[in-house]
Order: sequence, then C-alpha cells, then structure tokens
Amino acid sequence: MREVILYTDGACSGNPGPGGYGAILMFTDSNGETHRKEFSGGEPGTTNNRMEIMGVIKGLEALKTPCAVDLYSDSRYVVDAIDKGWAIRWQKNNWMRNKKDPALNVDLWEHLLELLKIHKVTCHWVKGHANNPENERADTLAREAIGR
Repeated sequence: MREVILYTDGACSGNPGPGGYGAILMFTDSNGETHRKEFSGGEPGTTNNRMEIMGVIKGLEALKTPCAVDLYSDSRYVVDAIDKGWAIRWQKNNWMRNKKDPALNVDLWEHLLELLKIHKVTCHWVKGHANNPENERADTLAREAIGR
C-alpha cells in the first residue's frame, strides 16, 4: 500500500458564506522522488465545516489505488468525527448526533465514510496558524478558493 501524506483545510468568509478548501497530497516513489499535488475549490454558499470535510474528500478522491494516508487537519470536527467514530455513530443512529440534534453535512459524511473504507486513514490534528508550512499552504489554497 502506497503511503501518502494529506494536508487539508477549509475556509469561509462568513459562516455561512462563500467558502473554499485546500488539499495537498505528498508521497515518495520507489526511486525516492517526492511528488506533490495541490487541490482547491470553493462554493458560493457554504460553511467552514463543509469546506473542511470537502478538502479531505477531494484529497482522497485523487488517489487512484487504496493507500495508507496520514491526514493532517486543523479541524477538530473532522479529526474527532473520524478518530472517535462520531460519524459512524451518527450514521448508525439515522444521522442523529443525539436524541434531539440531527447531524449536519450528512451528504459529505456519507461520501467520506465510503472513501474511508477504501483507504487506511490515520488522522493527526495540527494547530492552525502555528507555523506548520503544509498546514499554512492548505489554508492559503482554501482562502484563495473562497467562492470559486
């Protein structure tokens, strides 16, 4: 299984409002050569959390074969929903977070959960705006894509 590093971020101007996502995929091939691909996009009316999830989806969708992915995100919402099994629990509970509150972004979570069945994803939370060059670049890509 190819080992891949994925950095993602989402941004919104207003919440809701126009938003963007950024994703950076990196891997080293068998010759020791490092490869890098950047993705970004946006939506005119969205939320920050939707863009955070979209960054992960777009990064994983770009992989042509099942991979071992180290996912780096500054979104506790994304990292905890995956690592703590929240998204799976919401799905099992008919997309309810608890007895009263429905889960949000169900369409994106459904898609992401399918991608997580293909790839072995290990989540790493990184503090945003803390001089992590790849996280900063993903943030720049997301901000530049707002509303695109």
